[in-house]
This record gives sequence, C-alpha cells and structure tokens, in this order.
Amino acid sequence: MSIGDATTEELLWAAGLMAASEPWLTLGRGEEACRAAVLDPAYVTLVAHADSAALGFARFHPRGVAGSPYLASIAVEGAARSLGVGTALLDAGEKRFAGARWMFLCVSDFNPRARALYERHGYRLVGALPDYVVDGRDEHLMVKRLA
Repeated sequence: MSIGDATTEELLWAAGLMAASEPWLTLGRGEEACRAAVLDPAYVTLVAHADSAALGFARFHPRGVAGSPYLASIAVEGAARSLGVGTALLDAGEKRFAGARWMFLCVSDFNPRARALYERHGYRLVGALPDYVVDGRDEHLMVKRLA
C-alpha cells in the first residue's frame, strides 16, 4: 500500500465515496456538499492505493482546531475495510503534521467502529458536541498528542 496526495480525479472519487458512506448518509451530506468539501484548497487530502486502485482517503485541515491539525474526514472502500487502510491513513496524516503538538478529530455518536479505530490509534475523548451537525446526533471531539 502507498499513500500520497490526492489528484483532482481522486478528490472527485473521494466525494463519491463520502456521499455513499456513513456517517455522511446519516448526516445528510449529498454528493454536491461532499464535492465542495473535498475541493476546498485549505485541506490536505491523502489517498491510499494498492497498485493503481484507490482504497481510501483522509482529509486534514492543517490548523483546524485551535491552530492544530484536524482530521475532517476519512473513508475506506467497503472491500478494503478492516485491512489496515484507515490506520495507514491516520499514520500518514500524523507524519505529515509531525511538527504539531496535537491532532483533533470528531466522530459521530452512531459510528462506533470509527471511534474504536481512533481509540486504538491513541485518540481520547475530549467531549461531546450535542446536535453539532444534525439534531439528535452528537459529535465526539477526540484528541491525540503528537509531540
């Protein structure tokens, strides 16, 4: 597996993967909103590949929370889940921002598999943001000390 910066074509692929996956389905983010998100030049998007096939992506804002990097979204193709792609993307993002002291992310309260991945990777819960994206659902803010 290799990980690199997303091309424009891969950003559009990432938007489609987001729009067809949780948590974005429950959060009501359609393909147009996902496309706008992935094309935002303020973010760094990394893509994991096996041979020439894209397996997953992660988007980071370099100064997203109190000046620290923030993992804005991560998704892995269904057939590639539970194969270490998410872990590899997290590792690559942390290396990309190795000079930062902290890395933040939010995980939806209805996404226990993602939260378990983050906890295995050393992230800890900071607090809950009730009704943050949609009413009736919480986002859990998590953090990991990098340096």
